[in-house]
Amino acid sequence: MSLRSPLGRVRGLGSAKDGTGHWWAQRLSAIALIPLTLWFCASVIALSGADYTAVAAWVGSPVVAGLLILLIAATFYHAYLGLQVVIEDYVHRELVKIAGLLLAKAAAIVLALTGILSVLLLLFGQA
Repeated sequence: MSLRSPLGRVRGLGSAKDGTGHWWAQRLSAIALIPLTLWFCASVIALSGADYTAVAAWVGSPVVAGLLILLIAATFYHAYLGLQVVIEDYVHRELVKIAGLLLAKAAAIVLALTGILSVLLLLFGQA
């Protein structure tokens, strides 16, 4: 028994088979962000009042730098996935939709790389 209408079966219209992977990516990135965000917030609270050298030394720890890189990557990936859904659902002009998707992806990549490179600079003592 099929849930598709007879007309839909004849035309071959229906799911693009891409939604499940996108849904899982959003959920897994959200789950990853929960402990990373809690850790980051607790760390920032513990570092309140610390000077630049103390924070730079904290970020310079390999474990902390790795967790910060994971947090940055997961945050921008999750944000892009959410923006992609909004753009695909609410932008109806195809050219504007494609431009919005490209702009959102480019912004996510540039901002994530900027954050990751900043952490790496502190990790390797260049800043």
